[in-house]
Amino acid sequence: MSFNQSSCSINPWSLITALSLSLGLVSIPFIAPVFAQEQRVRTLTVSGEGVVMIPTTQTQVQLGVEVLGKTAEEVQTEAARRTNAVIELLRSRNVEKLETTGIRLNPTYSYTNDQQRLTGYSATNTVSFKLKTEKVGSLLDDAVKAGATRIDGVSFVASEAEINAAQQQALKLATQEAERQANAVLGALNLTRREIIGIQVNNASVPVPMPVMYKADAMAPAAPPTPVVGGEQQVRASVTLQISY
Repeated sequence: MSFNQSSCSINPWSLITALSLSLGLVSIPFIAPVFAQEQRVRTLTVSGEGVVMIPTTQTQVQLGVEVLGKTAEEVQTEAARRTNAVIELLRSRNVEKLETTGIRLNPTYSYTNDQQRLTGYSATNTVSFKLKTEKVGSLLDDAVKAGATRIDGVSFVASEAEINAAQQQALKLATQEAERQANAVLGALNLTRREIIGIQVNNASVPVPMPVMYKADAMAPAAPPTPVVGGEQQVRASVTLQISY
């Protein structure tokens, strides 16, 4: 039996190429992408408060004229006359923020045997102003002489410049207090402080002064000037810091 030698021959270059491709497929591993894990930011949140006390140097006053009479026209005319006299006095003393705060005209009644009877009218005009505290006492006495019959409120405040300066100081103290707290906590835990990543400022607040209520007596005998003594006013502020570590 004879064989065709050409039909059984193998091309050596084809074999080498096939083996190379097989080895290449086996030897090349799958390379998965590697992503860096984000580092979580650790933060500490602290709040500090600052309080500043400042002296009150000005007094806010509300006073008025109250007139009783038989007719509405009568009491309104008299109240207007007295109020004008009081306002002229206040302007002559260079008071600040003078303004009218109320004008009222009301009927008055008496009650007898469960029956209501009109007896007349009451007219009330009120004004407010601000003045240095040391000048208020004598001015109130002169206002009563000019026709004022009511002193409805006296409250003590600091000047706007003093309040603004105190607000800045309170914010500074609040920030320093917040930083002291953060340093104390991180130091106790042996942690390293990094940077401030958040700041929240709460506006410095000034409590509304509480008025002192009393009524003047226009018929009171002459006496020494009314004593008016101011006090201190509190300004508060708070600051919140967010610090990474």
